[in-house]
Amino acid sequence: MTPARYRNKGRGSTITFTTFASPRGQVLLAATQRGICSVTLGASAARLEAELRAEFSAAALVRDDQRMQPFARRIARYLAGGNPDLDLPLDINATVFQRKVWNILRSIPYGTTRSYSEIARCAGKPSAVRAIARAIATNQVALLIPCHRAIRKDGDLAGYRWGVARKAALLAQEGARKRNPTKAGT
Repeated sequence: MTPARYRNKGRGSTITFTTFASPRGQVLLAATQRGICSVTLGASAARLEAELRAEFSAAALVRDDQRMQPFARRIARYLAGGNPDLDLPLDINATVFQRKVWNILRSIPYGTTRSYSEIARCAGKPSAVRAIARAIATNQVALLIPCHRAIRKDGDLAGYRWGVARKAALLAQEGARKRNPTKAGT
């Protein structure tokens, strides 16, 4: 269920979207005039579209494959193992805490990971690991804010909205390895 603060998101606005197939499953990409507001992964484009309609129930949703093509092309290239540059304009709702956590996620270099506890320390909340995990889980723009790069302290993979297998595949694609904070230069 979508949290209440997101239920009426998009009131009075138009959101364009597209779906496309990728090596990681179906992808739904949606944007306002200001930037991307949703990137989701799944097995069914129809289900992803239904979830988008539920999340942005107050917005006018319009499928526009042509308008979304430049963004979709970059995401598709990334998912196929190509260019990791996903610095795209975003239009997302977030609390101050979520935005702080998401900015930390965006600073994690391609091919590396951070533990939830490392992210909590970076956020200045070393004992708030569960709150960090919750902020990560509410990320509306998967891949653009790379929540798949957050792992457990022991290096194991923790939950991922689109499945641990998909998270493992994304990390393998990036050649990710856990950052060792005791090594110089890391």
